[in-house]
Amino acid sequence: MKKLALLILPVFLFAFTITDLKPVDTTDAVTFTIKNFGIPTKGNFKGLQGNIKWDKDNPATAVFDMSIDVKTVNTGIDSRDGHLRGEEYFNVEKFPLIRFKSTAVTSSNITGTLTIKGITKTISFPYTSVASGKGYLFQGSFSISRKDYGIGGTTLTLSDEAIITLKVQAN
Repeated sequence: MKKLALLILPVFLFAFTITDLKPVDTTDAVTFTIKNFGIPTKGNFKGLQGNIKWDKDNPATAVFDMSIDVKTVNTGIDSRDGHLRGEEYFNVEKFPLIRFKSTAVTSSNITGTLTIKGITKTISFPYTSVASGKGYLFQGSFSISRKDYGIGGTTLTLSDEAIITLKVQAN
């Protein structure tokens, strides 16, 4: 019986160190920058939702599973945003969500799958986590090729590279 208790105790303690968190949906949680006519164009997405399982002392046990509502794309110009929601770009009617799910987490790097328009690619990027309020603030940045995800056609005016910046408060 004593041996069984010694085996169960670490599992019991481990279960209480993992925190279940929900991302807070803010206008600066998921932002992007892409050059249009050589000028950096900024935008954001809202509708952030998902789950984060986090243990600050053991990041390898972390799980990030989040999505954003693509219909919320906002560059500050309504006509451009409408164009981005269309079939050639995000095709929001057919693909309403962008999803990220982690596959490996270290104390400084997250690897996972990013799905946009039904196309899934593995990405990896550095991040930081800081205790903040009732939870944690996770920040990171990565770049993707819009063409890898079938976003937009061939154009001389729009850069292929988009930089995505994350500033996610999770409570």
